[in-house]
Amino acid sequence: MRVRTAFLLLVLAAVGLFTALNWAVFSARTPLSLGFWTVEAPLGMLLLAVIVGLTFLYLAFLTWIETSALFEARRYARELLAQRQLAENAEASRYEELKRGLEAKLAALHEAPDAAAGRVLARLEQTETALRGDIERAGNTLAAYIGELEDRLNRRGTDPP
Repeated sequence: MRVRTAFLLLVLAAVGLFTALNWAVFSARTPLSLGFWTVEAPLGMLLLAVIVGLTFLYLAFLTWIETSALFEARRYARELLAQRQLAENAEASRYEELKRGLEAKLAALHEAPDAAAGRVLARLEQTETALRGDIERAGNTLAAYIGELEDRLNRRGTDPP
């Protein structure tokens, strides 16, 4: 961009120097044909006016291009910022969802030993109850055998010691 501007200024300076050196020729009146009629005017001044007009048109066009590029860059920057915010929000929600999932898994892992311990304790209580029942039945059976032995001894006529 700076190279174009410097080149344009260099060309304009060269045209200005050429005009100053040849001012007498530039201001000399010459008959000019415009198609249907003929006019007498300085040809150099007319060409100089055309160069100045084209220079102003070029500068206006250049300003318009630069301004539209700046506006477009600003619009792209806003869109990029909006997209970045959307991506950050989506990423944050994904992180939050991942965090909730991990917390649920950790809670399940913490509850797993408690649940297993509860099942083991219930099984131990069930085994203890069954064992107590077996001991009681064995005691009853033993008492019945002892009672039967006492009856036999009583029938033989001897008293138990």
